[in-house]
Amino acid sequence: MSMITNKPAKIGSYQEADVLFLLKDLSDVKLEDTTDNRELRVQSGQHYSESLPIEYQPPKEYVDLFWQTLMEYKQKVALCVGIVAEQIYQMKGDKAILVSLARAGTPVGILINRYIKLRYQVSLPHYSVSIIRDRGIDENAIQYITAKHPDGVLQFVDGWTGKGAISLELTKACRDYRKRYGVELDDTLAVIADPGYCTTLFGTREDFLIPSACLNSTVSGLVSRTVLNDKYIGADDFHGAKYYRELLADDVSNDYIDLIENEFTAIFTKAADLASQKKQEEIETGFLGMEDVKKIQAEFEIESTNYIKPGVGETTRVLLRRIPWKILMRDIESPYVKHILMLAEEKGVEVIPYPNLNYLCCGLIKSVKGLQS
Repeated sequence: MSMITNKPAKIGSYQEADVLFLLKDLSDVKLEDTTDNRELRVQSGQHYSESLPIEYQPPKEYVDLFWQTLMEYKQKVALCVGIVAEQIYQMKGDKAILVSLARAGTPVGILINRYIKLRYQVSLPHYSVSIIRDRGIDENAIQYITAKHPDGVLQFVDGWTGKGAISLELTKACRDYRKRYGVELDDTLAVIADPGYCTTLFGTREDFLIPSACLNSTVSGLVSRTVLNDKYIGADDFHGAKYYRELLADDVSNDYIDLIENEFTAIFTKAADLASQKKQEEIETGFLGMEDVKKIQAEFEIESTNYIKPGVGETTRVLLRRIPWKILMRDIESPYVKHILMLAEEKGVEVIPYPNLNYLCCGLIKSVKGLQS
């Protein structure tokens, strides 16, 4: 095992006790481009992790909807966090090391840690690391964690599952890591919601709105998506990210955490009971969401499954940072899709009723290759 050469960057607006980001600070590097330019480059072969989208700053009506949604579903989110936290603690106890996948996993990892601290008076180490589709996990970050905690048992954490690309990437990364370093890692991904049937460790399989999916960095500690670009990231570096200090006035990251945490004591018993029930169940995965994706790909003649993003969280991301083509909607009346309908209207995106979905909705990315003048 090599010596630790990296130092964690002091980035983000979270408290130091909540999370340590194993990321290289690229705040001074110009990585953003317009959505149109970036989409064209990505669809022409540049990897999405080499650049960043310009952070969408929503209008007041949308932010108001975020708060309304958060107030409505804070106890539901708290319960799902509790169910996951109870399972982790039952399986791994105080040897657990929480490793959130940046950035959607970071607030979830913080909430799981706060739950366990409140319930069991145990404070677990919590790191946030980068994993990138088709490029794997940040092995320098994993080496840092395993060197710091030789007796620890890693638990990877994310927000939700879509079609399962990150779950599969994590499994491959853990397999590669074992071959390279002889260290066995648990590739079970802990998530609040698993509508894609991609993991056995989840709070619910309902495709519901996790409020932190509604916003970008302003609910994720003001940290950007992670970056892996050879111009800025050397062989011994952690993957990179930016800290958007200029958005501090709009930051709700810690408010979000505190509001959910305040619900924990009310759901302790129910969360523990439901977690215990899950231990008795035979939980299958099956990646059922890919059936939807393949069907949609054929029906709409879509070149790549990468242009199909199923689930409430992923559909939201399409509208926030990609060029959306169409939104397929199983139930337009669902309270979980109000923000999606608002964004679709703002951006002039067609919403198509599509009743036979496993998910509540699905975002389709527009193919822009060949459209440049």
